[in-house]
Amino acid sequence: MVSVRQIISAPVHLLWLLYETAWATPAHLLFLISVFLSIFSLVALYAGLHLVAPKPRAPFPSEKTYITTNPDGTTSKPRQLPCWYDRWRAESHLKQSYPTIPAGFHVPDTGVIEPAEVAMSVVIPAYNEAGRIIPTLEEMVEYLDERFGRPAIPTKGGKLPSRAGTPSSGTTTPHRLFFKNRGSTAMTARPPATGYEIIIINDESKDRTVEVALEFSRKHGLHDIIRVVTLTKNRGKGGGVTHGLRHIRGEYAIFADADGASRFSDLGKLLEGCEDVVDGSKRGVAIGSRGHLVGSEAVVKRSMIRNFLMRSFHFVLMILTPPATSRIRDTQCGFKLFSRAALPDIIPYMHSEGWIFDIEMLMLAESAPATPVMASDGSVIGTSYGIKVAEVPIAWHEVEGSKMNLVQDSIKMAIGLAVLRASWMLGVYRRRLT
Repeated sequence: MVSVRQIISAPVHLLWLLYETAWATPAHLLFLISVFLSIFSLVALYAGLHLVAPKPRAPFPSEKTYITTNPDGTTSKPRQLPCWYDRWRAESHLKQSYPTIPAGFHVPDTGVIEPAEVAMSVVIPAYNEAGRIIPTLEEMVEYLDERFGRPAIPTKGGKLPSRAGTPSSGTTTPHRLFFKNRGSTAMTARPPATGYEIIIINDESKDRTVEVALEFSRKHGLHDIIRVVTLTKNRGKGGGVTHGLRHIRGEYAIFADADGASRFSDLGKLLEGCEDVVDGSKRGVAIGSRGHLVGSEAVVKRSMIRNFLMRSFHFVLMILTPPATSRIRDTQCGFKLFSRAALPDIIPYMHSEGWIFDIEMLMLAESAPATPVMASDGSVIGTSYGIKVAEVPIAWHEVEGSKMNLVQDSIKMAIGLAVLRASWMLGVYRRRLT
């Protein structure tokens, strides 16, 4: 029987043997061995990352369709989803295929996304949210109706709803820059988009999430405004959000959790924060933050293990992420806003589909290509690297029914973050079209 003393002494003997071997080996041979082991380790790590790093699956044809309600109360047949991503990707491949453009052959500017059709797009990832989604939708629709109005959709008789395309009187006090800029002379060639859309990504729910959302749509006359997309195979929150953002039509797009933990009226703060940091190409990101709540009653009441894991994850985040992302106090809040122009530099390059996807989005924003900085006379006076991110304090409260397993998912997030960072450093992930 092996004693405890023998078990403890075994590593000591092994280390001593290695030391004696290294001491007896010529210096030049020891150097060659070290170089070989270093190269072998890097190659093994690179190959291992290719095996374990997440690879997003291609969408099924049915996932590029949506259902909604009709004015007569019925549920529509599947309709084709608009997809800026498919067009952008096709144009990018076209430009790469023709390094020398034939005379008279027009290739679109791949740095520009097609124009918006509505003012605001909301993406809601939903997995078994039948019991929590209605209060969220009620608060959301009340705010969006007031601030943006509804898009002009003719009824069965050809008439427009009374609220179509016209925000209520609540917009007499507009957001600081968003509504002001929409009426500027730079946009006179194309009228500013109005209205909004809500895209619910049903991530293979097993409950009545779809039926509940459609019933809400019938009750509130949100025909073709609430669009339900059902994923054939579960993708996780990150995969659902990415899929939804590929199909938005808005001038701005926000994803929000279905539980309503964030107060949706804080969207105004995010709009202002985004326009404060927007660059010359109109790229900008604003994220809701709960960082200001640290030490408050809402956080203190949490369990000790939950607070410990939260602080530990933030510490790991500071070590493993690039400078701008590491300074963000709250990367995981499910309330993030993107200007339309920012999406082509983020969404096509997403890999993560689990809980860690927020961090990849922020890293992609930080590493986005440079854009020109324009003077007041229209001349280029410099360049601005990356997409700036505004971290905006918002109201938040904890909601029961979380799908997150505290310990298990925290460990997965830490591992996922390490894999993500290593993949970026070794070139497993790159800004390239797949």
